[in-house]
Amino acid sequence: MVTEDRIRTAVATIKRGGTVIYPTETVYGLGADAFSEDAVRKVYKIKNRDFSQPLSVAVSSFEMLQEVAFVASECLEVLSELLPGPVTVLLRRKAGVAPVLTAGSAGSEVEVVGVRFPENEVARRLIEGAGPLTATSANLSGRAPPTCVEEVEIKADIILNGGKCKYSVQSTVVDFSATATPKEKKIEIKRRGAGYERILHILRRKVAGEGLHGLSVP
Repeated sequence: MVTEDRIRTAVATIKRGGTVIYPTETVYGLGADAFSEDAVRKVYKIKNRDFSQPLSVAVSSFEMLQEVAFVASECLEVLSELLPGPVTVLLRRKAGVAPVLTAGSAGSEVEVVGVRFPENEVARRLIEGAGPLTATSANLSGRAPPTCVEEVEIKADIILNGGKCKYSVQSTVVDFSATATPKEKKIEIKRRGAGYERILHILRRKVAGEGLHGLSVP
């Protein structure tokens, strides 16, 4: 069990520009202040990740989600059924998010950020205290993501041991970014992952009734 003191220490670490390895329901994540370019660059360095590959952002509420991304009104009810949960939603980035974090979509018509709203209690307590964090698996780039602390091969300033991850597989990725353009209003599942069948059921049930014109499934 992760104690409140341990959470407070992790929050303080994030706020001074440090990094934290934390559990989610999918895999362990590597967290840093998503609004700090210096902190985000540390994450890239720790993971040996190319700067052309974007990172996601973790939030702990819908209010926080709307601090980091634009959410079309017709998507809010859909997202309220999907989140919190094992899904990464792709949305248009807001200006506060460190630009380096979304480098993979720089120069595109719509700059996209992946957003996680984890259901894991430890992750949510950490994010509530520290604010939006980077949400990327706590592994070297190209290696398997860890599902328990024993599998973690990288180093951070602090690690929160939340035991074995509930799903132990990466999140399902759903692209909502086209909902920001009035002509399309479509969503697309980009990657099958944890909770896929439930996510697909919700999307199929909700899309037609929420002003969204289509659903693309891999």
